[in-house]
Amino acid sequence: MSGASELNPNSMHLFDAELTKQVFEYMRDRLSMPDVPLDFPGDPKELAQALSGLIKPEGNSATEILKLYDEVISRAVVSGDSPRFMAFIPTAPTKAALLFDMIVSCASIQGISWLEAAGSISAENQVLRWMSDVAGLPESAGGTFVSGGSAANLAALTVARDSGRQRVHGGKRLPVRIALSQQAHSSIGNSLGILDIEPFIVETSDYAMTKADLDRALSAIDPSDAPVVGVVATAGTTNAGIIDDLAGISATAQEHGIWFHVDAAYGGAALLAPSVRDQFNGIENADSITMDPHKWWFSPFDVAAIIYRNPKLAAVVHTQDASYLDVLHEDDSLINPTDLAYHLTRRARGLPIWFSVVVNGTDAYRDAVEASISLTNEVADFIREHEDLELVIEPSLSIVLWRRKGWNAKDYRDLQDQLIQSQTAFVTPTSWQGETVGRFAFVHPGTTIEMVKEVFAAL
Repeated sequence: MSGASELNPNSMHLFDAELTKQVFEYMRDRLSMPDVPLDFPGDPKELAQALSGLIKPEGNSATEILKLYDEVISRAVVSGDSPRFMAFIPTAPTKAALLFDMIVSCASIQGISWLEAAGSISAENQVLRWMSDVAGLPESAGGTFVSGGSAANLAALTVARDSGRQRVHGGKRLPVRIALSQQAHSSIGNSLGILDIEPFIVETSDYAMTKADLDRALSAIDPSDAPVVGVVATAGTTNAGIIDDLAGISATAQEHGIWFHVDAAYGGAALLAPSVRDQFNGIENADSITMDPHKWWFSPFDVAAIIYRNPKLAAVVHTQDASYLDVLHEDDSLINPTDLAYHLTRRARGLPIWFSVVVNGTDAYRDAVEASISLTNEVADFIREHEDLELVIEPSLSIVLWRRKGWNAKDYRDLQDQLIQSQTAFVTPTSWQGETVGRFAFVHPGTTIEMVKEVFAAL
């Protein structure tokens, strides 16, 4: 009898008590850390050497591979959930969300269709309803969770394109355009490229796009050009936290009958904060909204919500037809998550935020968001009083752009390297109006003014 025939083909699926114990111990240790370590950017050559030869017919010791992960692989990933991670847009998942994410993975819980996953979809829809209510959307609103803001924006703009074509071209695949400003997230331009839509760039008189800016741009359109069928407004740009004139832009969108999409991937959680809620007035008129729970809603990677004012319009565009899928669409009263974006198979990635919200309560979420806004204001005051520092622009949410007088691009990069080497903080520079400047992004409610002062002490 050959060696292959003696193997148990089900061996990989049998319960391993020792491996389970080791993995649970690792997870418990990680979860119990008051503040997770920042760790370091990795060296690709060193990592390649450490991983070399691991994939082989006979496999490896799980104990040794878990040790390799702990001591090598994980240390070469900068921890976005550390309170000292102040770059890009951090993440700060709650302990409840992290724990429930393990349950979702452990049980292979999916959220594809009502036929297969009514339980998980019902729970996901409950938290989507809460997010819709926070934004002021009507009872008709609904959506689904996708992998990130880029995927959510692509889903929404696909519906904007097809709905616009239906309105102005009778559904024919003729050219249309969608309006956006230069401050729009890079995923918007990328999505338009994928969708073969020419962007209609709105020049702004200031950093935020206003109703006057959009009106001026639309009034100058040549009738022979492709029609503008949608507009994208941003509720919290990732670079500076800028919020467009949502109320004014929505009024113009309604006047012209065009789709109004709000990219609130980063800033949407600030809807929970009474201190800044009025800056979002007009978002309740959106046809679609992107919001990322893995940013400021304290959920683990990777999850974004795409919410439609009228999900039926999205289902017309995104529902996939195939003989084996007919059984999923027998009940016309139900819209499957797979019908609302370009996906079929999907894990129930909205369950961790659902569990965390229902366990911790919405007041805890409000207070955590307000903590970041309060820290932002405190840091801004510190910069104003510092003789060698300047605010680049006034902060509006939880992002601070600052400059050190006399510095150039290399100085900011040197500071970045120095801070990560000392494990003081992860802070990266950005570009503003062609100038390299410093940038803080605050999401973790555990980040303190003392941590920020440690950064400035290193200048």
